[in-house]
Amino acid sequence: MLAQKLATEIISGHRLPGDVLPTEMDMSISLGISRTAVREAMRILSSKGLIEPRPKRGTCVTEKSAWNLLDPDVIGWMFANEPDDRLVRNLFELRLIIEPAAAALAAQRRNVTHLAQMFKALEIMDRDTLFTESGQQADKDFHAALLAAADNDQLASLNASIGASVALSTRYKIEHDVLGSDPVAAHRAVYDAIEHSDPAEARWCMESLIRQAQKDIVKRRDPDT
Repeated sequence: MLAQKLATEIISGHRLPGDVLPTEMDMSISLGISRTAVREAMRILSSKGLIEPRPKRGTCVTEKSAWNLLDPDVIGWMFANEPDDRLVRNLFELRLIIEPAAAALAAQRRNVTHLAQMFKALEIMDRDTLFTESGQQADKDFHAALLAAADNDQLASLNASIGASVALSTRYKIEHDVLGSDPVAAHRAVYDAIEHSDPAEARWCMESLIRQAQKDIVKRRDPDT
């Protein structure tokens, strides 16, 4: 897909801020694709802040500050190659700011539907493991149900971003054989605290889960850590 190809070139630094992209016609000819396909790719990248049209210059790569860094596609493109240390740190800091607080709220506000959704996700994770697509989807579903249980519309709007971060970090750990301690047990501890309406325990368990995931990735990237 052209949008992904150009996005990874931009994110990896092969195309720098201010660089002018080839024209729609030039890309269509050089890549052997329709101008409609090129136009759609440009629309996608523009909507995510990676490029912008500039008068008398053409379509240019934007500064990183303009990128929609919480967009799930942008997060995915950043993981397309080996993610840099800053990205890994930033995503885990984001999760540590949001998810423990959301877990504490969920312990106070959850209902039977939220608990059922989290419990079902746990069952699938336990049965299928995180080495399968169904297990990884269940992992995302667990975190989505937890955010929903916090009963905060603004928090819930971050579900796609958090879900992408969870899925990509899990996939990275599996691909590099650094899954670490049993993640299902850690998720179950979060569930138990929420089920028992214990905000402090829910916050602590979620923070522990995230810090362990971060530790697994950092250890793979720097074995001496």
